Amino acid sequence: MSTLTTNYLAPTGREEAWRFTPLARVGGLLDSAVAVSSVNSIKTVNSQNGVKLTVKSVGDQPAISTSDDLATIRAREVVTEVSHIEIAANAQLERPLLLERANLTGKPQASRTLITCGANSHATIILNNSGNAILSDEIEFELSQGSTLTFVSLQEWSSKAIHLGRQHAIIAKDATFNSIVVTVGGSLVRLLPTVEYSGPGSSADLQGLYFATDGQHLEHRLHVDHNVPNAKSRVNYKGALAGDKAHTVWIGDVYIRSNAEGTDTYELNRNLLLSDGARADSVPNLEIETGEIVGAGHASTTGRFDDEQLFYLSSRGIPAEIARRLVIRGFFAEIVGKIKDEEIENRLMDRIDAELAKVGA
Repeated sequence: MSTLTTNYLAPTGREEAWRFTPLARVGGLLDSAVAVSSVNSIKTVNSQNGVKLTVKSVGDQPAISTSDDLATIRAREVVTEVSHIEIAANAQLERPLLLERANLTGKPQASRTLITCGANSHATIILNNSGNAILSDEIEFELSQGSTLTFVSLQEWSSKAIHLGRQHAIIAKDATFNSIVVTVGGSLVRLLPTVEYSGPGSSADLQGLYFATDGQHLEHRLHVDHNVPNAKSRVNYKGALAGDKAHTVWIGDVYIRSNAEGTDTYELNRNLLLSDGARADSVPNLEIETGEIVGAGHASTTGRFDDEQLFYLSSRGIPAEIARRLVIRGFFAEIVGKIKDEEIENRLMDRIDAELAKVGA
């Protein structure tokens, strides 16, 4: 077990980065008086040619990025070993690499993982987060020139789980990073999908969906740092909420630096409120330091269930309860369909249907 030995100051809730988060519910992960253990929490389900998983001491595998996120800072100080997944140069994975969590105790733990993609490699990785956990987790991605990585992160935690996570990608010249984040479980989940670029011609596509019911707090804070010329990013997150005190937070920050001519970016967040007592906070931000860009825009909408769609389906003999679920499935279909795994897609929608039934939505 480890505690902090440096000058760590836990957030108070007055900081902009933490003002929406219910700090009393983070399970001691940010409390320097609480012991947090280091854990190798990633295991591969289907090993493949061109993929290697090793565990390295933190001294042999330092972080490849900087972070001012206090949960990440604490995790870095606690973690003693880093899991490293390497996709070999020119590897073309024929099927997704499946990852699961392991060695979780339900007590405060921290883990770090590095995923590196060799030049001109192509891979899809699916991480399933399930079970009970109190976990502070960092995953870093390093994409070499011409590589393509699709990373699917499924938060299907049990109802009491707590997850503070950072997912940071560094994208090289002509490389493509596709992220799909799905959060439907957990008591409190706070994720930071973030991106920076290391070469022109690089691209990031960040897609996500979240569904919150009674008492759940689901928070996603995205940051795209356009720090090189001629790079592209797209952000599209959708959320639905049903039940008393269901709370979601979406923050989308895009920073276009003065040297980032030719940037092409757009971010979108849509939220669907299915019942009274639910709250969705959505804050898109654009900071632009150069006018020499292809395009930059953002949009955010939060609204109630569309009664016209419900009436249309009901008028054709579809019971109201089924009609509502069909509308919600349609709302999420754009993003769920990008996973391209029928079993996972059906499992996610079945879980959402079950949660809707519990709250009578």
